[in-house]
Amino acid sequence: MSIEKITEKQLRRMDGKEGLILQGCGGDPQEWLDGINDMLTENGILRNGSRFKDCSVFSHDECTCILFPFDGADLDIVKLAMWRLQTHGQFGGTWLSDYVPNRLGGFITDEQSRERQKPDCPLIGQDGNIFNLMGIATLTLKRNGMSDEAKEMRERVVQCGSYEEALNTLGEYVNIVSIDEYYGCEEDDSEDYDEDEGEEMEMEGGMS
Repeated sequence: MSIEKITEKQLRRMDGKEGLILQGCGGDPQEWLDGINDMLTENGILRNGSRFKDCSVFSHDECTCILFPFDGADLDIVKLAMWRLQTHGQFGGTWLSDYVPNRLGGFITDEQSRERQKPDCPLIGQDGNIFNLMGIATLTLKRNGMSDEAKEMRERVVQCGSYEEALNTLGEYVNIVSIDEYYGCEEDDSEDYDEDEGEEMEMEGGMS
């Protein structure tokens, strides 16, 4: 089983997928995953030994929510729909396909996103400390009008469990180039990095 922390933007990119969202899920997400699996099994909703193997935790309006994707689960949808209505006052259960349009403004489709070309970012040849690289990448994104992407990138990087995973995540947002390859910017972006931003970044995944 795996539990992943995601952002609202990642949730909005799940167009075409379906799942159960429970709201107000304070405490240990693993306990929620185990408890919901047991509860739905007892009610005959999860069939043939099937269980939710993964779930995603996100926050909206200071409320912790958990998404249980339907992928790979053998579900009695009719029974699940009845259970969701019966327990709505307790869990605030709703479908992913209802939550995103009603609470987050709708899904971001491939056609809508037409993601902007990743800006070049001079990380090769810089001090390899991950916080320094993250600061340079953050500054690059902000300079290109991508402040939302910069925030999302930082949130994902601090959750990474290894240095390599963190670098790969940076590479999803910026085009990593060497200082010599980088044209049209200051020689060393790290000098302009706001130290106040760095204070907000704390490693949670044991990354060295």
